[in-house]
Amino acid sequence: MTTTTNKFFITGGAGFIGGNFVHKVLGAELGPVLVLDRLTYAGHRATLRSWEGHPAFRFVRGDIGDRALVRQLLKDFQPTFLVNFAAESHVDRSIESAEDFIQTNVVGTYALLDEALRYWQSLKGVEARRFRFHHVSTDEVYGSLGTTGYFTEQTPYAPNSPYAASKAASDHLVRAYHQTYQLPTTLTNCSNNYGPYQFPEKLIPLALMNALEGQPIPVYGDGLNIRDWLYVEDHCDAILQVLAHGERGAIYNVGGNSEQTNLDLLQALFACLGDQADLIREQSRPTVAQSGTRTDIDYRSLITFVPDRPGHDRRYAIDSSKIRRELGWAPKETLRTGLAKTVIWTVKNLAWRDEVLQGTYSGERLGQSKAARD
Repeated sequence: MTTTTNKFFITGGAGFIGGNFVHKVLGAELGPVLVLDRLTYAGHRATLRSWEGHPAFRFVRGDIGDRALVRQLLKDFQPTFLVNFAAESHVDRSIESAEDFIQTNVVGTYALLDEALRYWQSLKGVEARRFRFHHVSTDEVYGSLGTTGYFTEQTPYAPNSPYAASKAASDHLVRAYHQTYQLPTTLTNCSNNYGPYQFPEKLIPLALMNALEGQPIPVYGDGLNIRDWLYVEDHCDAILQVLAHGERGAIYNVGGNSEQTNLDLLQALFACLGDQADLIREQSRPTVAQSGTRTDIDYRSLITFVPDRPGHDRRYAIDSSKIRRELGWAPKETLRTGLAKTVIWTVKNLAWRDEVLQGTYSGERLGQSKAARD
């Protein structure tokens, strides 16, 4: 990717995947970055603190649904790429209440697309040809697989949760804006991400947090639901390849080629924790004692089976052969190497975890149906 004129407008850039993408772009000096983020419970300035004051970085707090703000930012910044990570993304929270998911993922994406179209239509020549609107989505839009088969780019959408339905709707809007108005879009559907800066409500960071503190690790149902796990930096590399070489209007599935049941995933995570016992002891000195980190734990004994999530999809598996074949991307990390990096980062960044959790989340069970709560 050339770096002379690339400018990245990144929505949701203070969240998990978006934050990692910001670090990737700025770290590689690929071009200036403008981040727009509403800073909900899962988006934090702490994730981007190392770039504060950098001449190639600007942060604006705001909503993708604020059309006047987005329009002004596009006019002032003149981006080459608009990369949309902004989304409500936790299935359990969508079960509790779907409204925020509809507002951000559907209405917000619509507003962002409309302003991107207005901006693109104002461009001329090479600037118009180079502009891309990239939308980051999920494999959950495809529904659930049986014991065999894989999601491809041709798999019909069959979302089973309010979150998945809201992302499916946003995907359809992106496709429609390309088909109807020729807006130069690309779209990726990814498998389950993990890695640094992930808010501790998802399985891997929650399990890590609870394991380090000797707290129960909740596992839905029988623990045999299967997911394909993708290290977040590999995902960011895939997006950069799509921006540089992807076909206009194209969809690319991005997977880590690491299918695991939830129970097997936890066993792999525990093995990585065991490998880092010395580091965990080192980080448990009094200066970080408030984290409650312990090293004398049989992690397997912490697994606690809880009633299954309503509508819990049994298996996801991504066929990412298209992006491998057409763009030359492949994940660099195996599940074991990615988990090892995640454990090391987490243990070394307990202060980040403590900061982002203040007053927002205490590890409680989310996503029960009203009947189950009653």
